[in-house]
Amino acid sequence: KIKFVNLNVNAGSLEKHQAKLTILIEDKSKDIETDGNGPVDATFNAIKELTNTSYRLKLYQVHAITAGTDAQGEVTVRLEDDEISSQAKGSDPDIIVASAKAYINALNRMIFKKSKSVVEHSAEIKIEGV
Repeated sequence: KIKFVNLNVNAGSLEKHQAKLTILIEDKSKDIETDGNGPVDATFNAIKELTNTSYRLKLYQVHAITAGTDAQGEVTVRLEDDEISSQAKGSDPDIIVASAKAYINALNRMIFKKSKSVVEHSAEIKIEGV
């Protein structure tokens, strides 16, 4: 449903932290520029605004999956909403891009789980007196 396209971040000790993100939502390109308390926060804020979601971030982990200064980074993200949770990974040499990919992957899984949950709960609804 949601696909990562491009990300530019502005970060540093003196700079305003911003993320300019482009994603595809059902094959329609959407982009936004947002601020945050660091480049990852700005990136996650951009994803939340473009997708109009506000799930709780319960886990954020970064691991190097190769050695060296040019290491491939792998990020794990877990999102929660009520009793439903979704966890996914993303990888890239740029950990901010890996973070965006992980968040989008977890978001896609959350959307799928929530739509499945709605279908399951609607089967339990009983209509009387019609």
